[in-house]
Amino acid sequence: MTSSNETHRSGFACFVGRPNAGKSTLTNALVGSKVAITSSKPQTTRHAIRGIMNRPDAQLIIVDTPGLHRPRTLLGERLNDLVYETWSEVDVVGFCVPADEKIGPGDRYIAEELAKITQHTPVVGIVTKADRVGSERVAEQLLALQELMEFTDLVPVSVSGDYQMDVVSDLLVRQLPEGPQLYPGGEITDEPESTLIAELIREAALEGVRDELPHSLAVLIEEMVPREEREDILDVYAVIYVERESQKAIVIGKGGQRLKDVGTQARKHIQALLGSRIHLDLHVKVAKDWQRDPKQLRRLGF
Repeated sequence: MTSSNETHRSGFACFVGRPNAGKSTLTNALVGSKVAITSSKPQTTRHAIRGIMNRPDAQLIIVDTPGLHRPRTLLGERLNDLVYETWSEVDVVGFCVPADEKIGPGDRYIAEELAKITQHTPVVGIVTKADRVGSERVAEQLLALQELMEFTDLVPVSVSGDYQMDVVSDLLVRQLPEGPQLYPGGEITDEPESTLIAELIREAALEGVRDELPHSLAVLIEEMVPREEREDILDVYAVIYVERESQKAIVIGKGGQRLKDVGTQARKHIQALLGSRIHLDLHVKVAKDWQRDPKQLRRLGF
């Protein structure tokens, strides 16, 4: 609680940047819990997940969006629409570029698109993964970022080692309007548990698969029920959907070993999220070309 003479701020932020710029990792670090999945694969984020950062003087709701990209499928178009919609509604935007990769056409494309939508929205320039390079390279990246568009502030940050995380938090909060908490203080997200669980399964399934597969993976939670006579165990029934039989074989692996590993990894994160034991029943099915089919996209939640 803040005392009567202190100002409380509340509002919405989102991080933008090309795939793997560290947006989801930054979201999780600020919220203090895993609400957004992270992966080395491009276009990992598929939903606008809201993570809630609570401070005595502020409540910042961070909307973790998919990375903006040039779409090749109906799913890609819908994900981009989601990004544009979020940009137009938040109070502040954090533009992320990694310290260890040169600024390129993808960053310039995002800056151009962002400038069209956020004319009256403050944008903070953030150089992520600052721990991976020396201070000289960080300084060069800050200068390069400055040339992309107009920023209210520029800041280097590293989630690893907690470098300048408090500075990023302060810079974002400073741009929020005065107001009360928008969500109860203990909450870290407003997402349904089923959405977060599906995302954790997809994150586990993405690890170690071929580059063409991530776009074809979707997860649907069919049922979540407490086990009869054992209410301390939750039975979760989930399906991983792919687009072709050959992809199904990759996800399942030889003798079903990959799918078993996916289940073990996902179960560990889901139990941490829910704070209770779960039994995960996982199957893989083919939904042919679902990324291009409006009917199947709807069924899978897009």
